[in-house]
Amino acid sequence: MGHKYVYQFSEGNGKMRELLGGKGANLAEMTNLGMPVPQGFTVTTEACTRYYEDGRAIAPEIQAEILEYLSKLEETTGKQFGNASNPLLVSVRSGARASMPGMMDTILNLGLNDSVVVGLAEKSKNPRFAYDSYRRFIQMFSDVVMELSKSRFEEIIDDVKAKKGVVHDIDLDTEDMKTLVERFKAFYKDEKGEDFPQDPKQQLMEAVKAVFRSWDNDRANVYRRMNEIPYDWGTAVNVQSMVFGNFGSTSGTGVAFTRNPATGEKHLFGEYLINAQGEDVVAGVRTPSNISKLQEEMPEVYNQFAAIASKLEQHYKDMQDMEFTIENGKLYMLQTRNGKRTAAAALKIAVDLVDEGAITEKEAVLRVEPKQLDSLLHPQFDADALKKAVPIGKGLAASPGAACGKVVFTAEDAKEWTDRGEQVILVRLETSPEDIEGMHAAKGILTVRGGMTSHAAVVARGMGTCCVSGCGEIVVDYAKKQFELGGKVYQEGQYISLDGSTGNIYGEAIPTVPADVSSGDFGRFMEWADRYRQLEVYTNADTPTDARQGRAFGAQGIGLCRTEHMFFEESRIKAMREMIVADNEADRRRALAKLLPFQQSDFEGIYEAMEGHPVVIRFLDPPLHEFLPTKEEDIREIANEMGITVEKLHNVISSLHEFNPMMGHRGCRLAVSYPEIAEMQATAIITAALNVQKKHPDWTMVPEMMIPLVGEVKELKYVKDVVVAVADKLIAESGLSMKYEVGTMIEIPRAALTADEIAKEAEFFSFGTNDLTQMTFGFSRDDAAKFLSYYYDKKVYESDPFAHLDQKGVGKLVDMAVKLGRSVRPEMHLGICGEHGGDPTSVEFCHRVGLNYVSCSPYRVPIARLAAAQAAIKNPRK
Repeated sequence: MGHKYVYQFSEGNGKMRELLGGKGANLAEMTNLGMPVPQGFTVTTEACTRYYEDGRAIAPEIQAEILEYLSKLEETTGKQFGNASNPLLVSVRSGARASMPGMMDTILNLGLNDSVVVGLAEKSKNPRFAYDSYRRFIQMFSDVVMELSKSRFEEIIDDVKAKKGVVHDIDLDTEDMKTLVERFKAFYKDEKGEDFPQDPKQQLMEAVKAVFRSWDNDRANVYRRMNEIPYDWGTAVNVQSMVFGNFGSTSGTGVAFTRNPATGEKHLFGEYLINAQGEDVVAGVRTPSNISKLQEEMPEVYNQFAAIASKLEQHYKDMQDMEFTIENGKLYMLQTRNGKRTAAAALKIAVDLVDEGAITEKEAVLRVEPKQLDSLLHPQFDADALKKAVPIGKGLAASPGAACGKVVFTAEDAKEWTDRGEQVILVRLETSPEDIEGMHAAKGILTVRGGMTSHAAVVARGMGTCCVSGCGEIVVDYAKKQFELGGKVYQEGQYISLDGSTGNIYGEAIPTVPADVSSGDFGRFMEWADRYRQLEVYTNADTPTDARQGRAFGAQGIGLCRTEHMFFEESRIKAMREMIVADNEADRRRALAKLLPFQQSDFEGIYEAMEGHPVVIRFLDPPLHEFLPTKEEDIREIANEMGITVEKLHNVISSLHEFNPMMGHRGCRLAVSYPEIAEMQATAIITAALNVQKKHPDWTMVPEMMIPLVGEVKELKYVKDVVVAVADKLIAESGLSMKYEVGTMIEIPRAALTADEIAKEAEFFSFGTNDLTQMTFGFSRDDAAKFLSYYYDKKVYESDPFAHLDQKGVGKLVDMAVKLGRSVRPEMHLGICGEHGGDPTSVEFCHRVGLNYVSCSPYRVPIARLAAAQAAIKNPRK
């Protein structure tokens, strides 16, 4: 018995996701539950991996196994593949372990050819259905398997409809369908130089190959990178006997959710089309009916479906997204999966399921993706402005949120405009999976066609992007880059606003207001997250405004306050420049004395905003050249202002020029060269803390001063001695007793390697993983983006190491530094303050290596709180 690559639905179960993919595992599970599932088999994810190992070919023994399972399916169904008098037709669909909606294409009606279609027409006594199925198969097979243009087929359909003088596909009769089949086959032959394949087994192998191939297409790779799905997981292929929703007026197909995926309300939510096949609903070719109408049209089918839906939700203990087909009044279930939902719906469903007794608080905390919370933290439309605004049209409220931006008409433009710093709204007839990058870039998506379960709606909900779909009154003209609605024309670049919660479209920019996160489902849910997490969550904040925002989102302290951002303000930059051009200590001190009061009042503002919670302040980090002008006219003006010659300023600028400033004269190296800078900053920090302590005797002020870019313990000791001398003197003079800490940022590999030595002087560590990543990889983070795309294309890297912490390399340095540091100071407080502090998988890593806190930008604080809770539930600390 060789390795098993194929499983019948009846052989699998829901726990076999890794092997059978999500769709295959759920089809097996529904089969085990005795639900009406058209039978079939799954080709495993291992077969996909093997296909790539074998140079993109399906090994002969796998092909043989597929054909063996095909004959088992023939026995089960009592039909035969390729037999005109009793034909078996199948659908071929992909199914990865993680749900990737719209990433892979489906092929329906496979097994049809010129002779089988005749047999199907006779056997079904429904020739229109048979030729409709055949033309659909030719179209899908050509598009998905042979990569011919989908739109050329649509043009042929439009031409046939125009000649006949009808608007809808449904108005075409049997003869028209036969015409389409002939024209499609002729087009195929023109394009491919050969006839459309007539051997069903060849059709099947080509289709399986196409699904495997689609795992590596551009849009799948982009989606995987956005959602951190490993490339080596592969996709499974499901081959399922066909049931036909396009059989006539008692047949149909639909998609439904057990709860509303936009709001989370508990009622069946979905839509269906009579006399249609699955892709019609998802592609948004026709606008479907609401599932509630099925209750009037086919009450028995509706009741059976509602019972199955409720049983599936109880079984999976989560909201389900189901596809079904009705053939001649009989219901079939084609798939179920945990449904994609908006963040607001995810919270409501999680909280409701706890209240219904279906799941525990811990399980609820695991139900919401941390990244999803992002959409709830962002502004909503200002209610007053919204009342005054008059909608120009209305579509379906497909994905909530408030979006305002300039109109663009292609995914490429959306990406390009966003890269330039514009906010855009993508307007399309309908979206397709290749639009994914543009959809990701846009603030909102507006489509003319498609329902609540169309590609645009499902993908937008998953990304937390506002979407209004199916506004059929819009007339889009791609060539002129404009659309018409309500009698007015809107050009590319004009502002519109979308309300994804009502479906309203406004022809103007509407102002927005910040979100509320402390009450309702959000508040309750985050209380649970805080109850189970073990990591503290701090925020990175350089101003009192950022500090207050971080606190509002639940931050427990500031893990990084960057002091240099304060020097760029106009009133201060002049004194900073005076310090830089000074060529002796006395002049430097004079300039620093001007900066001192600014720094001190900044720190007081931040301490006030944080109300006695911890604040870690980083000493000056960037190279000095960043504070000097680069343009000739600015250099003239500034030299003039400072009363020095243009030549002298040029000399200073060229003397500060560095070939690699990221590895140059910056961080603690400045304080070693000019200790008076560190003296001024320590004075400002300690004085501010003392002043705030006097005003608020009940707060415990413990200033934490962080020396950046340390690589050697002696360098830290030198700067620390300067800081301690200043601090001790000021505290003694104040008459107050105040503790303070001096620590360092671990951002140079040598610091991680010698962390036990550094811990003798440093009272805390904070990992600056942006720089640590840059220096460990030897990448410049400002320039790496230029070449990393080649690395993704060639699968050298799967994700951006600046977005997701590289756990193998950089992570090993962090882990080592934690262990070495604690070997010297067992109670040492350790944190991370790079961008990774707000990235869910990186937060999980921080929990596992035993850090005390993560610090991230204010808007990522709730995301980190949830990610930390999930990490603690999945990997409890001893």
